[in-house]
Amino acid sequence: MRSPHLLLLLGAAILWASHCRAQAVPDARTAYQQAKESAATNYKNAVAKCGGIAGNPHDVCVAEAKAARVQAEEEAGAAYENTLAAYTRARMRIASANYDRDKVRCKGLTGNPKDVCMVQAKAALVSAQADAKADKKTIEARNEATEDKQKAALKVALEKCDAYAGAAKEQCVAQAKATYVQP
Repeated sequence: MRSPHLLLLLGAAILWASHCRAQAVPDARTAYQQAKESAATNYKNAVAKCGGIAGNPHDVCVAEAKAARVQAEEEAGAAYENTLAAYTRARMRIASANYDRDKVRCKGLTGNPKDVCMVQAKAALVSAQADAKADKKTIEARNEATEDKQKAALKVALEKCDAYAGAAKEQCVAQAKATYVQP
């Protein structure tokens, strides 16, 4: 008598979860669009504030506004796609935008300080890109290790099911697959 109630509750939970997931997609799309619009508005406002400035400080102000816009848009896009590749791509583009901003800052300098500034900007770019690539590889390796562990645990569970026969064995196998096989 307890089992049918449990199955009904489980079915209701699955139905609710699938309904919530279906609603999450439009909400994510809306959040993404709002973030892009907000980034564009913030960019326009920041560039408008730069209007009263002349020379290199004006260029730096505009470059900072561009870098902030790229960061906001890339973070929103990565959150919308929600994939490792999207997050890595976003980090690479943000690093590139920050490098462009730093190059503009360096143009205001002369001589050795300018050279040092450019080398520091390039080093920051290389460092950020290397971190993004390393993090991607680390996450991929962890995901692969998790999959390997799941496969090994499934084999153990299936081996334990061999002790049963008939319907009990089928139920054991189904339970093992449900527990260890990810969709």
